[in-house]
Amino acid sequence: MHQKLLRSAHYIELGGYQYWPVLVPRGIRLYTYEQIPVFLKDNPYITDGYRAYLPSRLCLKSLFILSNETVNIWSHLLGFVLFFTLGIYDLTAVLPKAGASREDFVICSVCLFCFQVCMLCSVGYHLFCCHRSEKTSRRWMALDYAGISIGILGCYVSGVFYAFYCNNYWRQVYLITVLAMILAVFFAQIHPSYLTQQWHRLRSIIFCSVSGYGIIPTIHWVWLNGGIGASIVQEFAPRVVVMYFIAAVAFLFYISKVPERYFPGMKFSSGCFLFFSFG
Repeated sequence: MHQKLLRSAHYIELGGYQYWPVLVPRGIRLYTYEQIPVFLKDNPYITDGYRAYLPSRLCLKSLFILSNETVNIWSHLLGFVLFFTLGIYDLTAVLPKAGASREDFVICSVCLFCFQVCMLCSVGYHLFCCHRSEKTSRRWMALDYAGISIGILGCYVSGVFYAFYCNNYWRQVYLITVLAMILAVFFAQIHPSYLTQQWHRLRSIIFCSVSGYGIIPTIHWVWLNGGIGASIVQEFAPRVVVMYFIAAVAFLFYISKVPERYFPGMKFSSGCFLFFSFG
């Protein structure tokens, strides 16, 4: 067994230093930033630990090694399990006990389904982004962006439905508007340049605009319910503010590439890892 592991070992050399051992399934290598194809070069502050040039079978196999995408893959996979479990619990225990209507069941199901799709799309992208075919990698990236849009839609459906529960007109207006915006984002992805690095800023602006639009129905809801002093507003408005605050902080981390900007290479090369071979 020990000899089998050694045959699957790869040395990673960075700056004249040799890091040992890095054991991965047979047929999989971990590359430095300089060695990977151009379409994977998104973050120069992550200097090594990249998977690349893999067929679909080995992409799946790489799920069980420690690489730059391990946290991304497993965190989104656990997120899917969380939302799936939460959905089963809500639909079988919470909603029936509360005497929920059929509409409540539908909205809850749609909301949690959107979140699950978002998580699975992200899992797929982070797992198959290292595919040897750039076209395949780009398709999974497009699916990831589509999943984000579906996740945003899930947030809006539940929020708008219950915020304007007693005002059918405005509920329909905002739901149709949000659906139209999400469809527009889907159509934008058809453009050949949408997934290129040149459109990175434009993609960020599009998603920020779609997410930020929620401020409009929120202000409208506050006004319809009597302003900031109303008890229902004081109960729910802070939760909306906290949600947007968390989203803003996450976006700032994303665009600023923190913390890897200040600790380049630390994610992988600062330690020596030992993995078991599955091949």
